[in-house]
Parts: sequence; C-alpha cells; structure tokens
Amino acid sequence: MPELPEVETVRRGLSPVMEGARIARLELRRPDLRFPFPEDFAAKVEGRTISSLSRRAKYLLIELDDGAVIVAHLGMSGSFRIEEGAGEAQTPGDFHHPRGKDEKHDHAVFHLDGAAGRVRVVYNDPRRFGFLQLTARADLDRYPGIAGLGPEPTGNSLDAAHLAGRFAKKSQPLKSALLDQRNIAGLGNIYVCEALWRAHLDPRRAAGSIVLGDGKPSAELVLLNEAIRAVISDAIAAGGSSLRDHIQTDGSLGYFQHSFSVYDREGSACATPGCAGHVERIVQAGRSTFFCAACQH
Repeated sequence: MPELPEVETVRRGLSPVMEGARIARLELRRPDLRFPFPEDFAAKVEGRTISSLSRRAKYLLIELDDGAVIVAHLGMSGSFRIEEGAGEAQTPGDFHHPRGKDEKHDHAVFHLDGAAGRVRVVYNDPRRFGFLQLTARADLDRYPGIAGLGPEPTGNSLDAAHLAGRFAKKSQPLKSALLDQRNIAGLGNIYVCEALWRAHLDPRRAAGSIVLGDGKPSAELVLLNEAIRAVISDAIAAGGSSLRDHIQTDGSLGYFQHSFSVYDREGSACATPGCAGHVERIVQAGRSTFFCAACQH
C-alpha cells in the first residue's frame, strides 16, 4: 500500500496541472471503487475550480472553490497519471522496470481546463481498493479515517515532546506505537522500520522506555523523532518506494527502495558503520519487521 511519501509524491506531481484548473467533466467508468461513488458525483464537481491540492496522512485532498473536498485514497494499487494532447502519458523516467498500463483499469477521468489547456488526469486501480469520495471542507476533520489523526511527520507539530506525551508509561512495542495513526499520521511499515534502524532502537522495546520518569523525552526519543523526519524527507525526495504498484504521475517509478537499509533485506549485513550484525525479520502484529539486533538496542 502506498505510504505517506508515495502519496506526497503524487500530490506534487498533480499539483501543477490540477491547482487552478476547472473540472470540465468527470468521467466515471464504473459505479464504484472500494465504496460507491457519491450520488451525483460528476454533476456536483463539474464546472468547479480546483482551489488547492493537499494531503493528510495517506489521503489526497482535492479542494474545490465551493467548499467541497474530493477525498482520494490510493488503496493497494491506485495511481493517477496525467495525459495531454492525444492522451499519451508523459514520458516515463528511466527506472529499474517499465511502467505497465492497462486502460481497462482506468475508472475515473478528470477532464480539466487549465493554464496549459485541456488535460486529463486518470485514476487507474486494478484492485479497486482505493476510493474517491466527497465531503465539505468544514467536515474534513470529522471524516472517517482523518478524524483523530496525529501530527504529520513533515510538519513542525511533530516533535519529541509530542511523542513523549503519547508514549509515556506505554508497554506497547515501539514499532506498534509508531504505526498507530493517532500518534503520528501517515507512517507505514517501511518507514517505521527504516527510522528505528537509523535511531538504533529495537522495535520490540516498550514505547514508554524511551520517555524519562518526569514525562520528558529521552535523548533516544529525540534521535527517533529526527530519524522519522529524515527518512520521510529522503523518501519524498526519491519519489517514494516502488515495490509493487506505486508509480508517479508521469508514469515513472520511485526509487527509495534502492536506499533501504533494513526493510526487505533479511540476511544482509547491517549498514551501520562498525556493526557486524545482520538484518533479521520478525513478525509483529501480523506485519514483517526488519531490524538489526546487534545495533538496535
């Protein structure tokens, strides 16, 4: 499933053509994805101008000039692509394998009039676990899945003091606490494993063990906070990670997977300088965890 860096990469790719553009037509080629499309969906958004394109956790938010917001989620295999002119996708980047495109999975097409002329933004989703829904901007904080989310790891609101307040006295494993969207919004399995490795923290440790007795963050928690922010920033700069279905809006692939230090590297030598350990894999709450027991304490 695309994680925060992948969704942020999609947002940045779509923003130049979608922001300020008018939705001339919304073409829906089936009645539903994970959920049915909203009633009269096309009629409600056609003629509206897209005022901004933002993101909350793993949700893409297409904000319209009448106060409505199209909430998009990529699910397991969803992707957007930009088509111009005769409908050919922009040139793919030169990555490790070519992007496949099966038009039978093109389920929604935004026909846009913008500064660059007529552009189509196509939503493709072979597994149909993604969705496009509609809500009011005023109701966004109460939208299912968005309500109760913690701070973004890319924003100034995430700091060690916030994490200390969430983790204090918790016996929950550190890995599980970081995946809890109420603590931090948008973190997924890949980037939690990578951040814990960078901070040299064992994913099995109790979350409360890195909070001081007075409730303040320990030096380890400060380092973890910095590692989370850094790994997310590096992943966004790399266009996210393309493991199965993630592609960028121009058809190219993200390449952060080539920089993984522990994720999906079971048996490999640990990349920490001077460490003689190897990457191990365990299962926590049904999810694979990759770490080095020799240097993650």
